[in-house]
Amino acid sequence: MKRLVCVHGHFYQPPRDNPWLEAVEIQDSAYPYHDWNERVTAECYAANAAARILDGRGRIERIANNYARISFNFGPTLLSWLQHHAADVYSAILAADAASRTRFSGHGAALAQAYNHVIMPLATRADKATQIRWGLADFRRRFGREPEGMWLPETAVDLETLDLLAEHDLRFILLAPHQAARVRRTGEREWREVSGGRVDPKEPYLVRLASGRSISVFFYDGPASRAVAFERLLESGDAFARRLLGLFDGARAGTQLVHIATDGETYGHHHRFGEMALAYALELFERDPEVELTNYGAFLERHPPVREVEIEPMTSWSCSHGVERWRSDCGCNSGAHHGWRQGWRGPLREALDWLRDTANERFRTRMGELFADPAAARDAYIEVMLDRSAESARTFLGRHAARPLAPDERVEALTLLEMQRHMQLMYTSCGWFFDEVSGIETVQVLQYAARAMQLAGELSAEPFEPRFLALLERAPSNRPELRDGRGVYERLVRPAMRDLKAVGAHVAVSSLFDHGGDRFESGCWEVRREDHHQLQAGRLRLAMGRLRVGSRLTLEEARLAFGVLHFGDHNLSCGVQPLDEVPYRAMVRECREAFSRADVPEVIRLLDRHFSGLTYSLGSLFRDEQRRILDQILGATLVEAETEYGQLFDQHAPLMRFLAGLGAPQPRAFQAAAEVVLNARLRRTVEDEPIDLERARSLLRQAEEHGVPLDREGLAFATARALERLGRRMAENPEDVELVRHAAGVTGFAVTLPFDVDLWRLQNHVHDLREGPLIEQRERAAAGDPTGSAWVEAFGILAGLLHISTGPWERE
Repeated sequence: MKRLVCVHGHFYQPPRDNPWLEAVEIQDSAYPYHDWNERVTAECYAANAAARILDGRGRIERIANNYARISFNFGPTLLSWLQHHAADVYSAILAADAASRTRFSGHGAALAQAYNHVIMPLATRADKATQIRWGLADFRRRFGREPEGMWLPETAVDLETLDLLAEHDLRFILLAPHQAARVRRTGEREWREVSGGRVDPKEPYLVRLASGRSISVFFYDGPASRAVAFERLLESGDAFARRLLGLFDGARAGTQLVHIATDGETYGHHHRFGEMALAYALELFERDPEVELTNYGAFLERHPPVREVEIEPMTSWSCSHGVERWRSDCGCNSGAHHGWRQGWRGPLREALDWLRDTANERFRTRMGELFADPAAARDAYIEVMLDRSAESARTFLGRHAARPLAPDERVEALTLLEMQRHMQLMYTSCGWFFDEVSGIETVQVLQYAARAMQLAGELSAEPFEPRFLALLERAPSNRPELRDGRGVYERLVRPAMRDLKAVGAHVAVSSLFDHGGDRFESGCWEVRREDHHQLQAGRLRLAMGRLRVGSRLTLEEARLAFGVLHFGDHNLSCGVQPLDEVPYRAMVRECREAFSRADVPEVIRLLDRHFSGLTYSLGSLFRDEQRRILDQILGATLVEAETEYGQLFDQHAPLMRFLAGLGAPQPRAFQAAAEVVLNARLRRTVEDEPIDLERARSLLRQAEEHGVPLDREGLAFATARALERLGRRMAENPEDVELVRHAAGVTGFAVTLPFDVDLWRLQNHVHDLREGPLIEQRERAAAGDPTGSAWVEAFGILAGLLHISTGPWERE
């Protein structure tokens, strides 16, 4: 018996971009991180690129890239975010696939994925084809090769999808065991029923399709996969390995494949240190002479299917009712809200289907006039999605336009394709998966629908929104104050919508607080400032100017004038309109004169007249810029408050200590002052370079004396970032002994804090220094160089604090 093992991870996050900005905005629930993509990256995606393998004493012996030894797929939208926001992790994923091709006889670890995680059986044939082609093109661009297999979102499957996959030369897919109906040995006539998860997962199967094509299917081991995801199996890498090895049938001859599939976020995000359990199990498999790690492409080449299978169509891995979770109130939900129902799911899909079909019908003729082959143009639009340069758009239009297009026709053509992109994104499966129509995932798909309607509205006199909202009224919310899908749209979607004028207002307001250059980029927008006037009288400020606002996606552009009046706090008013030269110059002159007279009511009246209302405020800004400006506005106030709190604390600290010594309660005013002051001072001390360790320790002692609750998450995050900066500096200056000593001191401080500090990135840098720098400094020390001896000693202390083995130079 030959025993082979494969672990598959489906790494995916729902798209989180603001559709009007094409960027992920700050998400407070992810604190202290900026957003959930950033948080899950730290806890999972980065962790699996550098997973720790410990020695017998619990020290880091080796750091491994898990991706190179497993099978995996990453959602294209997630990979796009990683490419731009976590380039080191992104590079490690691509490098792992390249390494796996060497390890597994030319077969890469990475699988492609249907582009934005739509439930394929519920999509039209045209949309299925686009999802596959976009997923394939994205994969080729990133991994530089053809994929052998494709992950189907939620493993939702039907025969049409399988036929399209086979048509595109994909060799295999993964399914859950309950998605198999019956099997037979190739060449035999009799089928054997295996429904209910009874299929043998230790071998691949062949699906023969009506078209004459075929595709192989691997059915992962269901119970073991559930144990990893939900039964705390990852608490021990040894137990994890034993569970998988125990699945082999010792009485069975021939080759057996034991394989599991789970969400990749299981390893580190859902289960802390799950990536370490995975790394340790993989290490055990590699050391076992009777076990061989493999991936699906490598296994399939050596062991092609000898049995055929008929699948259960319209099924998935995460809904016991088939694919009803994405179109009906089937009873599947997260379990987080007892008594809530999901009667909104069907009406939501019906509304989106109506929008898709109506928009496609309305614009079919125009697409045919602009593109030689509209369907081919839509499928090829992924080329532009992957490269948003103006040159990429020009090349694409040159290849697919029916004829040379005028500038306004180029805008129209790209607007039509952007509408198509958002109509794909609005079917992202996460929108139906959870409990409530007002959930963030469902609001996200409604935002994509709103953006699609907005783009369609730029090309059509007949609005889409009224009928769409009427359909959403049939989608009941579990939150009475929202009522239904229409209420959700009006409360949570419409306020997020932006157009060229709103983007102009965003930049206009920002110009009051940032006197940078005349070119701005904000997400998918480019803005050029052509003229700018700013006046100030005390706290009152007036800004006027002219902007050229353009979309990098549709090439749409507008020339806008603006006026902003800021009253010195959070109150400001802004107007934006396209103004010709004469009225623009008149507005600037008149407002200047009124402002010079300190006639604020006249300034407001003039701005209101020229801009037909001052309709924009601080609330009109995109969220990150809004927070940045609020921080500036509040900055002086906060410094003033902290100064007053500091004076109160410093003046009464002896009395507070005396009360604490007596066990008497401290006045709430004193306690509040101590909390504000000590947390703020400690945060600033940790963020300073170099860190004053004596001051930091003194502040911690004071916090303990006064019983001050610490901002644990914020301070832990700031300390981790400080250690990360030290690690980068050591990597850049590996011979600096004082830097190593300081890093050891800061690490010693960090590990004594009354909360956990993430040492991960510093550990990575120090682990890398074990190779060249440690060996070189060890040789210098052996030759009698005192600096080398000091470096080795300091490094040994640092490595010990970080629980990193230094091999033969280990400090006992």
